[in-house]
Amino acid sequence: MIGAKGENVGVVPIDQAMRMAREAELDLVEVAPGATPPVCRIMDFGKFLYERTKKEREARKAQTKIEVKEIRLRPKTNEHHRSFKVDDARRWLAEGMKVRVTIRFRGREITYPELALEDLREIAADLADFATIEQAPMMEGRTMLMVLAPSKAIKKKVAAAAESAE
Repeated sequence: MIGAKGENVGVVPIDQAMRMAREAELDLVEVAPGATPPVCRIMDFGKFLYERTKKEREARKAQTKIEVKEIRLRPKTNEHHRSFKVDDARRWLAEGMKVRVTIRFRGREITYPELALEDLREIAADLADFATIEQAPMMEGRTMLMVLAPSKAIKKKVAAAAESAE
């Protein structure tokens, strides 16, 4: 058993442990039930729960959530419209988000996957200064997709901007 001040009391019968907890006006909590003998501690259980939830909340706040944005194209999408989508992807990558580029085939377009592959290579070349290819172009059913992640230089800039904002 561990006492109210954190000192090791030793092996104590249950009734004596309960009496010690009552005298200290605290709770007797079983900390490690799997140990032999089981380890118990005298503590304020409500305070313990409060501090644990507070730590969990802080840990969640510190986590960075990586968002994946998506650009959807078709093999027949012309250069002009594709440039708008690439500009959006550039903005998202600058913000530190990942970008999934998807080219969806309809009808007989699927017989020419090399057109979509060429489009994906051009998009990757356009975004080479902002992104690295995380997942190479691959077919998945009637779609071809590629995932771009922000380059390390961009990640550093985003982290520095986040720190300065705090």
